[in-house]
Amino acid sequence: MDTTDNRRFVILLEKVAGRAVPKEAIARHVEHLRRLDRDGRLELAGPFTDYPGGMVIVRAADEAEARRIAEEDPFVREGFRTCSVRTWLLARAENDYLLG
Repeated sequence: MDTTDNRRFVILLEKVAGRAVPKEAIARHVEHLRRLDRDGRLELAGPFTDYPGGMVIVRAADEAEARRIAEEDPFVREGFRTCSVRTWLLARAENDYLLG
């Protein structure tokens, strides 16, 4: 089964201890998300309410491209967040929940 259409990449962002995030950095992060959305790459994004950090889910050709997207985020590039990238397969009715 070709899983390419069902693959997304999850970027997990974790706060860096002792680094307060200025409003200007938040604005740059939001612009990064807007750019991803305009380019059709952003699936979902938002902060966790029960954990210090957030998640961005993107469409990318491969993990290397997803990692580049993560590292271009001003939060990461400017040292306010660390990131990890995970590959996620969507289980949904259209793909028989990945059974086929």
